[in-house]
Amino acid sequence: MSEDSTAEGTAEEVTLGRIETEVALLMRLGEATRRATGTAEHRVLDRAAYVILRHLDSAGPQNVSALAARLNLDGSTVTRQVSAMQRDGLIARAPDPSDGRGTVVSPTPAGLQRMAAVRAARTRLYGDILADWAPADRDTLADLLHRLNEALETRTRTRR
Repeated sequence: MSEDSTAEGTAEEVTLGRIETEVALLMRLGEATRRATGTAEHRVLDRAAYVILRHLDSAGPQNVSALAARLNLDGSTVTRQVSAMQRDGLIARAPDPSDGRGTVVSPTPAGLQRMAAVRAARTRLYGDILADWAPADRDTLADLLHRLNEALETRTRTRR
């Protein structure tokens, strides 16, 4: 192994270590920022309900199995979350038209309203946090985060 390839390997490992650290900090600080934000809009939905409602809003009604698969969660976990959300009036269940024995879940108007409020509050929050960033830098960040999420999702799906 040449000295150059050793240095490249080391530089690559350093870069990957920096990425790992920054992603870990992003997750921790993102949650801490959400909890510390003074407005009630951020707290009208827990994180799981927000993610489920966002997905149902974009993908349409689904059965719990499809929802769990799409969100990379255990079916029993999603069933518990969906039951709590139904009790809170955030989602509704209806017979599955493709399987008479099953049900599909869809967001209620109240669920969509809460989701929209949280989304708007989060958008304003990130607008404040990134106010000093150039628009091109914000676009680049959005593109890179999207690519990272796609890569993570692809890896998760191939590992099942």
